[in-house]
Amino acid sequence: MRFGLCRLLLLLLSVCSTGCQRHLPAATTSSLADLSLPAGQSPRIWLLTQPLPKPDGLRPCCAFGYNLRAKLFGIPVPGYQLDNIVAPWQTGEHHFNPSFRDTLTSLIGLNSEHNGLVYTHRAGFIDLAHLRDSADNTLWLFSHIWPRMGLATTLKLDDELGQREIRLFAFTPPADASDRYRLAVYLAAHLAFELAAWHEVAQWYGFESVPGYSEGVSAFSPEDLYSNLLGTRVAIDLLNAGDGASLPRYQQAMSGMIPQALAQLQAESPAGTRFRFDMLDRLWWNSRCRLPDKFLLRYRNYDVSERRWPSRAAEGVSALWLTLPDRFHGQALAAFGRLEILPGHNMTNLPAPVRHYLFSDFPALAQHAKRADLQRLAGLNYRCN
Repeated sequence: MRFGLCRLLLLLLSVCSTGCQRHLPAATTSSLADLSLPAGQSPRIWLLTQPLPKPDGLRPCCAFGYNLRAKLFGIPVPGYQLDNIVAPWQTGEHHFNPSFRDTLTSLIGLNSEHNGLVYTHRAGFIDLAHLRDSADNTLWLFSHIWPRMGLATTLKLDDELGQREIRLFAFTPPADASDRYRLAVYLAAHLAFELAAWHEVAQWYGFESVPGYSEGVSAFSPEDLYSNLLGTRVAIDLLNAGDGASLPRYQQAMSGMIPQALAQLQAESPAGTRFRFDMLDRLWWNSRCRLPDKFLLRYRNYDVSERRWPSRAAEGVSALWLTLPDRFHGQALAAFGRLEILPGHNMTNLPAPVRHYLFSDFPALAQHAKRADLQRLAGLNYRCN
């Protein structure tokens, strides 16, 4: 779905203003497990919501930095700055599959779902929009995997340069019901992260939500995939607690678990987050640039693995090594289902695969992007496009 110039403006300025956000009471929720421990499993089998539609609402994520300026069609937008920072105690409500109205109100600071960047001592910068997106995708995938456990199924998504398909394979499900539930949860989280990793690749190779508007500034941003991975881990705990039983229950649980996760990670105040950005100006980002200049972002993390260290944890603290389960009873989760990227109608700079790209192909694509960026960045001398 396209919204023409209005959506183009929203995407251009997708840095999540927080100045007018309201303080909302925390939702009553299940407790989040210790994120430093391996993902757990549910002690029982829970009812869940019926199969859900794919979350395709536009949740603006946040370009790296703060008080970012913008330009439209190459012309600076005078007097316009967006803060891009959110308080860890004011993350607001969570909306599964946000609507266009949610997107608009987010950008002017009136949405009850508060998205932005938070600096944490144990995990560096966290992008709440990425966290929420991957949690939503985990729930969506689980709602289709669990009732079809062991049946060959294909879930088709919108193109991102290539045609994205989730292919679930036929297999004999585990005899034990709790094992079946655990496999469905782990596989959903694994596939949700694959979708997030592909989005980073696609952005670098030319994917545009709106034709003519480059999203290259966001590709491989250092906090992105760690934030996505954190979202899948939060979703695992949520599903293990039975909070996928209905969308209202899921949304309430997410609203409470996000502040819990940030507290575990030792999140800083907005002033502390701005200080951390100031320390990295001209190193990781360039405050002189305007969106959508690609090299406003000067440092990227091209690692697409689901085993991740934070890009910028604080000194003197125990950084959180974050992982997802990648095996079930000794068998790789890829044996039960995988993301396939088939040739699309407009692949821009992405070489067409012989048959399809798989998650195992993403590292090579990311390393090619890294070499190209480093070569180009070396000649910029802190200048923007």
